[in-house]
Amino acid sequence: MKFTQLDIPGVWMIEPVRHGDSRGYFSEVFKMEEFRSATGVDTVFIQDNESVSSRGVLRGLHMQAGEYAQAKLVRVSQGAVFDVAVDLRPDSPTSGQWVGVELSQENGRQLFIPRGFAHGFLVLSELAQFQYKVDNVYAPQSEISVRYDDKDLDIAWPAIDLPLNLSPKDENARSLSAVLALLAGK
Repeated sequence: MKFTQLDIPGVWMIEPVRHGDSRGYFSEVFKMEEFRSATGVDTVFIQDNESVSSRGVLRGLHMQAGEYAQAKLVRVSQGAVFDVAVDLRPDSPTSGQWVGVELSQENGRQLFIPRGFAHGFLVLSELAQFQYKVDNVYAPQSEISVRYDDKDLDIAWPAIDLPLNLSPKDENARSLSAVLALLAGK
């Protein structure tokens, strides 16, 4: 596997090796010891989740705070998405900054998102099957959502030729400044 730390320390793009022939391919998509050795991250994933979404669906930007904070390892097994991680750690020098990468079944990339980050993705293909490992349980009382279109974030979401499809929660998400103030205890 190839491990690349992105512009925000702690966020890793992981590219598993694929062994292919005329029948298709085989790939090891996660090996705990290799992950730990390459990233220095000593997390234990306790749950695997999966979502299926159609083109134009934008999910996020979501995080859980406090004792229910989650680290995530995400990938796409069918289709393609533009995946984004936003640093919301109050004392981080990169707080309020984001990184984004395309994840697809073709490129096989994965993204590791540490605790303290909001996460979201936009579906670029007709359908996307999105899988992720988490290191903590879902706790709705700890969930925080940041607006995907917050002007202070200025995320460069790819243009698509149809309206975005958002949940009511995402349509009513908080501003970046409100979330950072909340997380800083102000």
